Amino acid sequence: MLPIDSLLPALKDTLRSRNSAVLVAAPGAGKTTRIPLALMDEPWLDEHKRIVMVEPRRLATRSAARFMAAALGQQAGETVGYRVKRDTCISAHTRIEVITEGILTRMLQTDPSLSGIGLVIFDEFHERNLHADLGLALCLQSQAMFREELRILVMSATLDDQSVAALLNDAPILRSEGRVFPIETRYLPRSVEGRIEQAVAKCVFQALKEEQGDLMVFLPGVGEIRRVESLLNSFGLDKGARIYPLHGTLSPEAQDRAIAPAIAGIRKIVLTTSIAETSLTVEGVRIVIDCGLMRVPRFSPRTGMSRLETIPISKASADQRRGRAGRLGPGLCIRLWTEQDDHRLALQGTPEILEADLAPLVLELAVWGVSSPQELQWLDAPPKAAYQQATELLRQLGALNSEERITAHGRQLAEIGLHPRLAHMIVRADELKLGGLACELAALLNERDIIQKDSDVFNIDLRLRVEIIRRYAREGKSFETAFGYNLNTNLCRQVLIEIQHWKTTRGYSLNSAKQDDLEAIGILLAFAYPDRIAARKAAGRYLLRNGRGAYLAEMQQLSNADYLVAAELDDKGVESRILLAADLSFRDLEQHFQDQFELDTPISWDHDALSVKARKITRLGAIIFRDDPMHKPPIETMTNALICGIVEEGLGILPWTRAARQLQQRIECMYLSDPDWPEVSELALLKSLDEWLAPHLQGKRNRDDLQKLQLFDIIQSMLSWDQRRELDAFAPTHLTVPSGSHIPIDYQDPTAPFVAVRLQEMFGQAETPRIARGRMVLTLHLLSPAQRPVQVTRDLASFWRNAYFEVKKDLKGRYPKHYWPDDPLHALPTNRARPRV
Repeated sequence: MLPIDSLLPALKDTLRSRNSAVLVAAPGAGKTTRIPLALMDEPWLDEHKRIVMVEPRRLATRSAARFMAAALGQQAGETVGYRVKRDTCISAHTRIEVITEGILTRMLQTDPSLSGIGLVIFDEFHERNLHADLGLALCLQSQAMFREELRILVMSATLDDQSVAALLNDAPILRSEGRVFPIETRYLPRSVEGRIEQAVAKCVFQALKEEQGDLMVFLPGVGEIRRVESLLNSFGLDKGARIYPLHGTLSPEAQDRAIAPAIAGIRKIVLTTSIAETSLTVEGVRIVIDCGLMRVPRFSPRTGMSRLETIPISKASADQRRGRAGRLGPGLCIRLWTEQDDHRLALQGTPEILEADLAPLVLELAVWGVSSPQELQWLDAPPKAAYQQATELLRQLGALNSEERITAHGRQLAEIGLHPRLAHMIVRADELKLGGLACELAALLNERDIIQKDSDVFNIDLRLRVEIIRRYAREGKSFETAFGYNLNTNLCRQVLIEIQHWKTTRGYSLNSAKQDDLEAIGILLAFAYPDRIAARKAAGRYLLRNGRGAYLAEMQQLSNADYLVAAELDDKGVESRILLAADLSFRDLEQHFQDQFELDTPISWDHDALSVKARKITRLGAIIFRDDPMHKPPIETMTNALICGIVEEGLGILPWTRAARQLQQRIECMYLSDPDWPEVSELALLKSLDEWLAPHLQGKRNRDDLQKLQLFDIIQSMLSWDQRRELDAFAPTHLTVPSGSHIPIDYQDPTAPFVAVRLQEMFGQAETPRIARGRMVLTLHLLSPAQRPVQVTRDLASFWRNAYFEVKKDLKGRYPKHYWPDDPLHALPTNRARPRV
């Protein structure tokens, strides 16, 4: 009797009246294996309808199907079967299919109504993989548009059930509380310092010594599994214990051995990644050692690149891992973090849709007929930036048209079942009769690096990997090193299986690849990663097509390649480190990417040269192939660029003579008193360059050419004939004073023009002179005989009445020979010491 059994009647009643439900059950409650069997004979499932249960992992998919089949006394493939990537075990009699999330997407794309299926169960939905979110969104639309009777059941041990229920039209929530067996949880007294592998190995030895039962050890990745295995072996593992690695790159047979019951008298130590976190029961496991870390892909819309990051697990994942210890009896969970650290863990992990490369999702939506994600219902909608990045990539690959609709090429890519980049590479390779090589590259790029990072030297060249995998295919299992590099032989085997699958699927001979096709690796890689084509800036430093910088950490053969394609980068800092690449030639780029070359003809002002520069630039994104001068640029464009240069440099770059500057100031003075006059202030002239100056700039392109302009005539041409006459009358260049002298008027400040004149020359002038039709008073700078200012005034009459007599005393004392009358209004003006008789 399992805890879930008591909930089965309520679940049956719910699904008889509703088409959706949410079920939350603790790890070990039995939901994965009990529920499909219990619902198989429900009345709303006639004999032609099947149950499809979706699992996030292939290992759990096969395991769940086999367990349910065994419960019926059958083999998998009869009443209960499974479908995973390249492994199908079903028959015409199969009523329950356990499938992976990607298989569900393919089923929906083939048959949007899911005819023949009565119930879709999403198991362990809390993992929130990209295909799980996509599959649920498509199922909801299928339910709404085609099959209202289609049942959807979402299950998990740790789930935001309220949000999921709301998404499923307020579906009922059913809960199964409790766990079958108690689990003791232990924490470390202090946080682990240094590498986690040492702490894990020490904990394993201590558990083997002090506790009973098999162990399951959770580690973030294959590298950590390998290092812990090496440490355990080097420390002298007891003969009564055996290590079983468990991760996604192992063969199905090796994975099955890891979860099978231990051999009698042997204690099993399963070193696993998150692959064993859910939906698995490993017989004999009583102890879970959890390092508290996991490795997840993170996508950056800014750079268009993904990277793997090691992060702390969430509370939900920690509970799932803990649950592995209590499936068949009382258990022990040792957490390699402190209890204080436990309180700081996030409640749930971040859904993959918020952090993943969305190109596969966007392609699937386009095939479905959706051009905007808003047309579907999501728990978390795809982020706009990442969605747009993916859309741009698919347009670049030719999978989407300008209206973001699927093209025939895009449908072809979706049918292949690889990431759109790799699918596009294979299709383009077919055209060049290089399909065999493309299959090899796709298999290598779709997995982790076959060269272990702890090799003494590291080479980023993808060509090296192709040579290694070909040699591995010839020499087989005994082949563990090549060209001085340590290999991940498990991964090599997996890659070889992938290559054979893709060659068979595409109709190529297994020996279709030839040694002389290695020169084409670069261009095939460019088909897959057109945004990561790079040009060398200096030895080991490159500029990517998308404008980002990249570098090779160590000098090697590719460091001096003129062009290369970066298949993998670390996406850290201003420049990304190149981790995997291949070189290619400009000839290949010109031949296969000619349609993407851009011809720019920039015509712009060069501040350093003080000249307009006209260029013809051939580029591919940020990569410039040719930059040549343009010999006959369009005159209008040159003029516009020159005007931009004048704006940038200021009007001082023009040939201002004293007469031209004074003319500008006089006109501005008239404008201030009469807005019908043109405004010629510095700012106004800059704003209207295209009106008053542009007609005179044809054929000119630099500062020297500008010096030939007749600026006085150009500014004067802004006036009408009447305004020219009025300018001389109302804003004259000189003022005739009572002495008969013609004194220049200074217009530098058009709001307050002034005249500097000797005091004696103004005798007899009763009122202050005016200009601009009498609307503006001139400022008088009255000077001594030595031309030094003695008074500044705009009210000459007041000066004569008041200040003059004090000024007279001072001047008479300093200049006694000069004429200083007592009545200046009736005195004779003079430009001499004394007036002539």
